[in-house]
Amino acid sequence: MAQVAFLGLGVMGFPMAGHLVAKGHNVTVYNRSVAKLDAWVAKYGNSVATTPAQAAKGAEFVVACVGNDDDLRSVCLGQTGAFAAMAPGAVFVDHTTVSAGVTRELSAIATTMGLGFVDAPVSGGQAGAENGALSIMCGGTLADYDAAEPVMTAYARICRRLGESGAGQLAKMMNQICIAGLMQGLSEALAFGQKAGLDGAAVVEVIAQGAAGSWQMANRHKTMLADTFDFGFAVDWMRKDLGICLQTADEIGASLPVTALVDQFYKDVQLMGGGRGDTSSLIRRLR
Repeated sequence: MAQVAFLGLGVMGFPMAGHLVAKGHNVTVYNRSVAKLDAWVAKYGNSVATTPAQAAKGAEFVVACVGNDDDLRSVCLGQTGAFAAMAPGAVFVDHTTVSAGVTRELSAIATTMGLGFVDAPVSGGQAGAENGALSIMCGGTLADYDAAEPVMTAYARICRRLGESGAGQLAKMMNQICIAGLMQGLSEALAFGQKAGLDGAAVVEVIAQGAAGSWQMANRHKTMLADTFDFGFAVDWMRKDLGICLQTADEIGASLPVTALVDQFYKDVQLMGGGRGDTSSLIRRLR
């Protein structure tokens, strides 16, 4: 079992860190909100730290699940950042969805300090984190990935290395591109069915078994029909992710016309006051 530091106890990080404890790892946690720290310790025990550096001291693995590029830099760099306290040979595992650029930047810094670095964004949402059933897309050297994989299996359904530094983040962009299109299609179908006078749940029971079936359909149609969205992956975060996708597409010469359109639809949801609701709230535009 490993000595692990976990940075970030949000909707995803809170249960992920808990799974590490359940698997017998010795975990020290850090979070900007003290209330989250107190709640986590009350549930799981173990140790808390007041800075990323304090959490990382003596850790074999430092795991982060924070908000964006700047948040990731802040927990990695500087005198209170994790890198300053990590011992040579320790591995930093980043589950944050960020740009491939910041991943490569921080990976290069880690390498000069004798540290390992794995970009490992996740998919599966809050339920996947709570159930320990996340899909994890990884980039980095084979040696770093092989070292970190046994730790990540605490909360993974599947975990794969897809290439060198940044490959995990690029794969996560593909994931979000798929979700954007699927969610818009599901929203249109359910809104269409309601206006046509059909029983949406009954229709989904049939079509979900055919070519139209998807995780989004199976896991979100009931709450979408009930107009309930106070859970899951927030629209605000989805727009952050889609912004990364669109910027990267410009950089590499890829075309994402549907993704760009759905990103604007999510902007509409934000303007309706729904920024903190689940991404399935996209259907609200159509009602």
